[in-house]
Amino acid sequence: MKKSQNERILKSINYLFSAALFILVLASCKAPEALVDADQSDKLPKRKDKELIDRLDSLSHIEPRTFYSKLDVVFTDSTKEISFKTSIKIVADSAVNAIITYARIPIVNAMVTTDSICVVNKKDRCYSMASLDYLKDMFGVDFTYENLEEIILGKPLDYHIDQKYFVDNNPFIYSISTHKKKDRRKPDRKQRDDIIINYILSADSLRLEQTKITSVNDSTEVTVQYINRQLVSNFDIPLLVNVFITTPRKQLKLVLQYDRVEINEPQELIIVIPEAYEKCD
Repeated sequence: MKKSQNERILKSINYLFSAALFILVLASCKAPEALVDADQSDKLPKRKDKELIDRLDSLSHIEPRTFYSKLDVVFTDSTKEISFKTSIKIVADSAVNAIITYARIPIVNAMVTTDSICVVNKKDRCYSMASLDYLKDMFGVDFTYENLEEIILGKPLDYHIDQKYFVDNNPFIYSISTHKKKDRRKPDRKQRDDIIINYILSADSLRLEQTKITSVNDSTEVTVQYINRQLVSNFDIPLLVNVFITTPRKQLKLVLQYDRVEINEPQELIIVIPEAYEKCD
């Protein structure tokens, strides 16, 4: 694999871990097997490899100009479960605004741009401003603005047209990967920095149902399951999403339930730092 391709793919293993941790910053299970457990009698219609890869490419280009949704979020790890509500606004390729509420009271307002993050903590009357490297410094993982948009909109994560993809010879699911199956089972020790991404399309091949990212080097696995979707203004948007993150040290689960989605409606992104607020410790 070319180094530039591998570097792009490396971002995929980081974006989801960062997205989950990003929500924890704002608010401050072992990953299952494949989503599709097909009945052995339910073989899918045979489709050409190019047709499936082209569909993945089409899904990667679906992007509304603006997006809004309320979210019910549940975060679980081995020691705790945290539930909260948030509203998300996106202006494509520009900024994401998130407001987290608890007991109907806004406690955190955050703005993420293509190169920075600003968090206003109303509970503690303080604020934080940093580059996106802030998350990497804190958690040891990369984070990009594009990654955040992809997880919220339910798009194929870190798909690139110049990356070579392989369709599995499996009659029961439509599965596409960055690596051949034999390479996924026994990764080359000389390529321990490889990141393996697997996409599963729906039975009609029109929707993305699951993305699994595996980091060979650090034994980390991220599984994103799009349990339900909804059609809003002709855009196929997630309705219920499960995210499972497994590392040698942590097992995390993030559940996102979407509500009141608006597409291509005017959205005002505002974040205000009161003069009395000081920088958070």
